[in-house]
Amino acid sequence: MRIQLSDVELEVQDCGDRAAPVVLLVHGFPDTHDCWRHQVPALNAAGYRTIAPDLRGFGRSGRPEGTESYAPARSVADLLELLDRSGVERAHLVGHDWGSAVVQQLAMTAPDRVAGLSLLSVGNLAALRDAGWEQRRLSWYMLLFQYAGLAEEWLLRDGAAQAREFLAEHPDAEEAVARLSEPGALTAALAIYRAGLPPEVMFGPELPLPPLPGPVLGLWSTGDRFLSEASMAGTGKHVAGSWRYERVEGAGHWLQLDAPEQVNGLLLDFLAECSQI
Repeated sequence: MRIQLSDVELEVQDCGDRAAPVVLLVHGFPDTHDCWRHQVPALNAAGYRTIAPDLRGFGRSGRPEGTESYAPARSVADLLELLDRSGVERAHLVGHDWGSAVVQQLAMTAPDRVAGLSLLSVGNLAALRDAGWEQRRLSWYMLLFQYAGLAEEWLLRDGAAQAREFLAEHPDAEEAVARLSEPGALTAALAIYRAGLPPEVMFGPELPLPPLPGPVLGLWSTGDRFLSEASMAGTGKHVAGSWRYERVEGAGHWLQLDAPEQVNGLLLDFLAECSQI
């Protein structure tokens, strides 16, 4: 369904008992809420209501003009308004890739709205920076994505050959490339990098960040070619409260699609732990 917020219209999948505890599922680049298709039924069957939006600029959600419209803080505001309109006071937040960054910012902005945090692939920004040269080597594309027009041309030239190579391990690569090839779609999707992670943030002087409110679960997969293990495992140093770290063996960056049963089991176990706190 589509929900009109004050600043943008979002495509949202809302499933399960409306009176049940809520899990907010937030995707990353270049995905939509469909990347949670293996988690939603498992969570609903376990007694949770799931709310999974397409972030602004992705999927069928609106694409506001201007790079500044895609700062993570704008998505945080969208999610808080979405929770308000859905009648949800507190939710467990699950984020993958850029979705992890967004839910972390939401937790730091409105900790009273958060029952727990599950971070997939992308850890805390401070841990990402602390991971050193290995992570900087893996993050080469973040600099390329800053160049408006050039990045789009490079990714989409020759029938989107570079986009296909970049997303080679994505189980839904062809669908993702087709979406990104729509007029304006790639620029909107890349805007989250340009607004949220300019070079001075990733590679410049360290900026102080408040700690993440716990409890927090971090999941990293051994086949992730974009993120080092240290960038997730080191997140625990930046959590105020309980921290749990789990490695998912053999899965790639899109671990919730590559290893759904294992990811589902870890999420459900963590949700049960949170309910006891």
